[in-house]
Amino acid sequence: MNKNMTRIMLAALMASTFPAFAQTVTLTEAVQMSLNADPRIKEREQLAEVSRALVDEVQGNNGLRVSANIFVGLAPQVTGGFYQNGATSGTTPRTDGPFPGGLSDWTSLQFALIKPLYTFGKIEYYNEAAKGNVDIKRGDIRISQADTVVDVKKAYYGYLTARDSRRLLEDVQGKLNGALDTVKKNLKEDTGESKQTDLYALQAANGMLSKYLSQAKAIEKISLDGLKLLTGVGLDSTLTVADDSLTPVPLPAGSLADFESQAVADRPEMAQLEAGMRARRALVAAKKAEMYPDIYAGVIGQANFASRRDTLNNPYIYDPFNNMGVTPVVGMKWDIKPGVVSAQIAQAQAELEALNYKTQFAQAGIPFQVSEAYNQVQANYQAQQQLADGAQAARRWMIAALADFNAGLEKADKVADALKTYALTQAEYLRTVDDYNMYVAQLSRAVGETK
Repeated sequence: MNKNMTRIMLAALMASTFPAFAQTVTLTEAVQMSLNADPRIKEREQLAEVSRALVDEVQGNNGLRVSANIFVGLAPQVTGGFYQNGATSGTTPRTDGPFPGGLSDWTSLQFALIKPLYTFGKIEYYNEAAKGNVDIKRGDIRISQADTVVDVKKAYYGYLTARDSRRLLEDVQGKLNGALDTVKKNLKEDTGESKQTDLYALQAANGMLSKYLSQAKAIEKISLDGLKLLTGVGLDSTLTVADDSLTPVPLPAGSLADFESQAVADRPEMAQLEAGMRARRALVAAKKAEMYPDIYAGVIGQANFASRRDTLNNPYIYDPFNNMGVTPVVGMKWDIKPGVVSAQIAQAQAELEALNYKTQFAQAGIPFQVSEAYNQVQANYQAQQQLADGAQAARRWMIAALADFNAGLEKADKVADALKTYALTQAEYLRTVDDYNMYVAQLSRAVGETK
């Protein structure tokens, strides 16, 4: 057996012997892992790179421009002039052929090296528009990061909520099963301490608890898989969270006016709108500049060569198939389509006006988003505090009812009510804490935070 095969077998043995590495993460670590792994963010980063490359492309138009064209063709037979009927005039005659009809080969090269001197602002305006587009794409990255943070918190808090709910329901169901066993025993022994209706009451409560327990287990699995997906560890990996239970996050400090001011200053959408306005204005100016020429300097030249035609050293005779010339130039170049340019100007102007209206809506809409999240935070903060007191009272009721039932002082239907009330109140408390934590996350997102 060769060494490579031995290594493969050892690796397979180790993989089957040792379990997959279990990774435990805090919320902060999960957020950071997701920001590093989320392909949606990486996609936005690459689109930003495209925009940055576009800036380089625009700036490159202000540099040296090279244009060249070379081709091989056929030169016609020499006729007329000094060589009428093949007669010579004392100079070196030209020869033709070898192709039929006296045709000969012909190689031609035309070239130009041009440097723009002044473009009436075209390059400057297009450069400003391209830079504005870069800022817009950078804003998209921040927006995608903020969305990822909210998604991670939703999965993380959702998992804690489902896990705590499952633990709660399992605990309550265990107590309920204990009461059921007592009722069944009493009915079997006909002690008179329990009635058939007691059994039905507890069985009905058990059915309801079983439903909620199944739902909690499903949500727990889904939320954990979502967290695995976002953090990039893979669905087959083992991932656990560091928090032992779901707890409410601290209440954000600050007034509504403070949060609204922060949103106007920090929201990436506001920066995007400003960059978009700057880019649109520059684009309108660039389209208007298209009506003007480009002033340039450079060198242009050409060379033609036909192997069967000799060069004539005669300034009065020009052979377009056998010559060479180079010259520096200064010129003006127009490339104008009046109907197209005017339409492009109108289009750019309309897009600028549309962005103006979008800016007006954002200036009103963003404070509304902040206000909505802020008020939800305040309402759910108070609700989870009140539900905490209610859940504590419901638990005391459940414990007292079970104690009285075991002592023969309480009926089974009252025990079932106490168990259901505690389970529902505690589950509602957990859901409200989850809602509160997520509204805090939404408030952070609304004011422009990405953490």
